[in-house]
Amino acid sequence: MSKKQNYVRPLDELQKKYQSLGKAPAGGPGGGGPRGSMMTGKPKDRKGTMIRMFSYIGKYKPQLALALLCVLVSTGANLLGSYMLRPIINGLIANTDLNSLAISLAKMAAVYLVGVVANYTQQKTMIGISQGIMKTLRDELFTKVQKLPVRYYDNTSKGELMSRFMNDVDSMSEMLNNAVISLISGTVTLIGTLVLMLSMSVILTAVTIVFVPLVAWAGMAIANRSRRYYRQQQAALGAINGYIEESVTGSKVVKVFNHEEVCEAEFDLLNKDLRKKQIFAQFFGGIMGPVMGNLGQISYAVTACVGGILCVTRGFDVGGFSVFVNYSRQFSRPINELSQQMNTLFSAMAGAERVFAVMDQEPEPEDPADAKSADNMKGYVEMKHVYFGYNPDVQVLKDINLYAKPGQKIAFVGSTGAGKTTVTNLLSRFYDIQEGEITIDGVSIYDYKRSELRRNIAMVLQDTHLFTGTVMENIRYGRPDATDEEVIATAKSVSADHFIRRLADGYQTVIDGDGTSLSQGQRQLLNIARAAISKAPILVLDEATSSVDTRTEKQIEQGMDALMASRTTFVIAHRLSTVRDANAIMVLEHGVIIERGTHEDLLAQKGRYYELYTGKAELD
Repeated sequence: MSKKQNYVRPLDELQKKYQSLGKAPAGGPGGGGPRGSMMTGKPKDRKGTMIRMFSYIGKYKPQLALALLCVLVSTGANLLGSYMLRPIINGLIANTDLNSLAISLAKMAAVYLVGVVANYTQQKTMIGISQGIMKTLRDELFTKVQKLPVRYYDNTSKGELMSRFMNDVDSMSEMLNNAVISLISGTVTLIGTLVLMLSMSVILTAVTIVFVPLVAWAGMAIANRSRRYYRQQQAALGAINGYIEESVTGSKVVKVFNHEEVCEAEFDLLNKDLRKKQIFAQFFGGIMGPVMGNLGQISYAVTACVGGILCVTRGFDVGGFSVFVNYSRQFSRPINELSQQMNTLFSAMAGAERVFAVMDQEPEPEDPADAKSADNMKGYVEMKHVYFGYNPDVQVLKDINLYAKPGQKIAFVGSTGAGKTTVTNLLSRFYDIQEGEITIDGVSIYDYKRSELRRNIAMVLQDTHLFTGTVMENIRYGRPDATDEEVIATAKSVSADHFIRRLADGYQTVIDGDGTSLSQGQRQLLNIARAAISKAPILVLDEATSSVDTRTEKQIEQGMDALMASRTTFVIAHRLSTVRDANAIMVLEHGVIIERGTHEDLLAQKGRYYELYTGKAELD
């Protein structure tokens, strides 16, 4: 293996690439350029994130009111049940008869039973609330990603985005399901216990409260550490998810270039980093309970010693002493539980920040209120003095001017990165131009509804994508109301029918895994059929036939001639033989149209196109 193949990127570079949501690269899709991080290690607005998380609970006010009522009943029952031990113990010391003891025990059992029922109802109600909120969050998140511009997907790892839907939302669910009620229950228990303790003995209460600052200080010290590591853990988890997604998706490329060992080494770096951060996060989250518990035991022991002295010297009743010692333990328990729930809360906050970061992304601009309908679009396309750059400081297209009408085939040729694909991306409003004007049928594309504009532009990209479903459904994706007969006729017109019928179930063959069971050429034929059936007046072919053999390419071209007859067609091609019959050929270099004309005209000029066609220059 060469030195280049053995090169393993350092951890910070891997984290930057797979963990962050970058800015658009200067070169746009396929181009180079630096990525900037949108996610930082430090939360931007901790208070705002918390308020925003809990705002979702407001939609469940009746259920929340019921859960809170159940918390109060359950907490009150536990406190009352504990207090009822006082007369029972004092009665046993005074030799109370068995009937009175049985009645007292029955009352105490009834109180605890009420608490159990209330706790069951509260748990069931909160599960319903948390799952309802999770459904709402995922619905909103999925709806938002459908509205995000193409620029966002060009620069966001799929694994990172999937992590928002799964891991981060799940961490919020756990917090809403457990931590919220624990916080409320613990607070109510703390206040109720304190009131009862004060009513029984001010001295013993003071002894118990002395330990509260120590417990609070220890809890805050651990919590601050825990918060930081939980946030880092979530970020590391997103990075490793992004790397796994990319590596699995590109598994064939990895094998072709013998990068298995490199992938293993880079994954090992990310995995070790995740392990390290999880160890710290779990350690500081895990020691919260033992530390709080030990401090509580010390408080319990000191309270018991002082209480025993009061029983001997001040005549404090044994029943009251027993109940108070139990309350002192209950007094420390809510503090322990509240401290232990902090790690869940911090994990949820880290996840919420990442989820809301997606939700706060700028969506595609809304259509103007007076947006025009595109029902009768013909396909007269004109670009006037168009300037564009993915980064405003770096122009990709400069002073682009062209005109195309229905039935014409306009071809773009030029070196890689010259701006050929960018021209068609602007036509579909995947990106917005900085200067100039683009019109269709004499109307600015920004005056059309975006959905209707794109409905009238069919695209076949070099990178194919098929959805899980039958062959018939994948072709019909271009026009859902197409009949089976229209689907078959379209497949025949693009030379796809012959291989489809050889599949196990013909047009009803189920495709999954992006059509990995099909060849690259077969997948591209289905993509071409999907675009052809749309009946869109404008057709964009971006290296559409690059994945098929020459014989199939000829068949497709013959079949599509009829489809192009009434359509405005834009073709991007590296094979210059495929654009010989174009009505106009645009030669782009560095974002500028340096030559234009028919095949014969450009050969006669003996310029850049002539050099490319005759092999005196190469499409680099």
